[in-house]
Amino acid sequence: MPQKDPCQKQACSIQKCLQANKYVERLCEDVIREMRRCCEAQAGNSVCCSGFRESKLAENKSKKTEHLN
Repeated sequence: MPQKDPCQKQACSIQKCLQANKYVERLCEDVIREMRRCCEAQAGNSVCCSGFRESKLAENKSKKTEHLN
């Protein structure tokens, strides 16, 4: 029997929060933060984190370029 993804609960919480808040991300910052924590703790063990890590890299890159402008 396959093991449950260690960050699946947080990923589902993000989806539920976004749906409830009409996809306004700033209203779900707390659950997004929890997902980041899980992904940092479970590095390499969570399929749910694969796209999440990529989006964080893009976000950080965007913040750096905004800071320079």
